[in-house]
Amino acid sequence: MTTTNQPSKSFWIISILALIWNLMGVNQYILMAYKSEGVREHLTPERLALIDATPTWATAAFAIAVFAGAFGCIALLMRKKIANPLFILSFLAIVVQQIDAFMRFEISDFNTMELSMTIMIPLFGLFLIWYSKSAIIKGWLK
Repeated sequence: MTTTNQPSKSFWIISILALIWNLMGVNQYILMAYKSEGVREHLTPERLALIDATPTWATAAFAIAVFAGAFGCIALLMRKKIANPLFILSFLAIVVQQIDAFMRFEISDFNTMELSMTIMIPLFGLFLIWYSKSAIIKGWLK
């Protein structure tokens, strides 16, 4: 007789919400990387100049963070252990990206939303590392 360890309903809710969160990050990356007119029209010339001056390594870290996070969420939904290392990679890239932000900007340069996101993004990344590790321990991920 074989038994399977089925995830709770909260697992599926958290996994889907995490995927939506990370897909919003992918969307932000694409908008910023390609600097579409829709993005440009909502930015001041000063802010646009700062974004244009973003180093390539920071843009690469942004891409790695959001795509590793999104693939990690897909792996979580597929109940695969690879989700955890993907979330770790995503978190490390978030840290690299944050280093650039704090090197180039003063805290006073951030509006309330930007400052909130600067705090929430790494916290959410840490949560996904912890949650996926917990799911592995519970036998939900194979």
